[in-house]
Amino acid sequence: MTKKQDNNQKSIKVIGVMSGTSLDGLDLAAVEFTFQNEKWDFNIIAAKTVSYSENWFKKLNDAPSFSGKKLIELHSEYGNFIGIKINEFNKETGFEPDLIASHGHTVFHQPEKHFTFQVGNGSEIAAVTKITTVADFRTGDVALGGQGAPLVPVGDKFLFSDFEYCLNLGGFANVSFEKENQRIAYDNCPVNFTLNHFAEKQGFPYDKNGELGRQGKLNKILLEELNNLDYYQQKPPKSLGREWMEETFFPVLEKYNISDLDKMRTLYEHVAIQIAKISSANSNLLITGGGAFNTFLIERIKQQSILNVVIPEPEIVNYKEALIFAFLGVLRIHNRINCYASVTGATKDSSCGIIFST
Repeated sequence: MTKKQDNNQKSIKVIGVMSGTSLDGLDLAAVEFTFQNEKWDFNIIAAKTVSYSENWFKKLNDAPSFSGKKLIELHSEYGNFIGIKINEFNKETGFEPDLIASHGHTVFHQPEKHFTFQVGNGSEIAAVTKITTVADFRTGDVALGGQGAPLVPVGDKFLFSDFEYCLNLGGFANVSFEKENQRIAYDNCPVNFTLNHFAEKQGFPYDKNGELGRQGKLNKILLEELNNLDYYQQKPPKSLGREWMEETFFPVLEKYNISDLDKMRTLYEHVAIQIAKISSANSNLLITGGGAFNTFLIERIKQQSILNVVIPEPEIVNYKEALIFAFLGVLRIHNRINCYASVTGATKDSSCGIIFST
């Protein structure tokens, strides 16, 4: 909602940039934030997803296997690419940002080994756009002993406080909520990371409306094994990444000599069951991310859970993460806390992100 400014109101225009694990594309959100009477509000002025070319998809997908030299080269090249796309977006929309906040694209995430790495050099972005840029949001929290994820909960707390639970269905599902005056958040389970994998084997980029999964048969033995994975028995803070998928999750699926459609159907049930564990109370659950458009997935979640599922307008569904990273950037330049130890397990709350000035 756009409001009239008064003497007590401060505003800032920001471009939020996000690339998720499912490699759908580069999300850009032009947002104006206002701060008045100790309350944050936002207005999404424009938003766009830049689809990756086949070349960029391959580079980002193959990046975990790159040599150190090639990875550093990609880091700068991808930062340059982001900067160019932001300039084009600003020209198209006429938006004049005060700040850019870029998540980058995660290549490695192993907080238990004290490292995480997102390509997309902030220096390149700032140089190409000539706009102050905040990037590299996760490493500061990891250095403090945290998971470096999830980072979205601070935005859930201040921008979506009307909902008891906020769930994003992207490459992974992650949830955020208040408990005993602390923000709690964690990754629930893989979603599009696995569903897209099997959809691509069938010749589709993703499983539109769950049409492929709906055709399969539920395998109860596989479902039970997935639900009993150690990760689901752990208490938060906890987070998931590509490494866990490759070392733990996919090997379970590969053991079963059943059709890919049956595996997909079982995955849908697995996701719904893990999400149902969020709460046994009849509370409002805001669902965003690409999975919110998957009608079969939403059906299964509603069937397994007693939560009141709310799916907002498409602009919020598609660009909530880009919006919130824009917000994280605002908090960072004002040196306000944007990363909660209660969420990540770090030794203390912090203001994460590196500022790259022009």
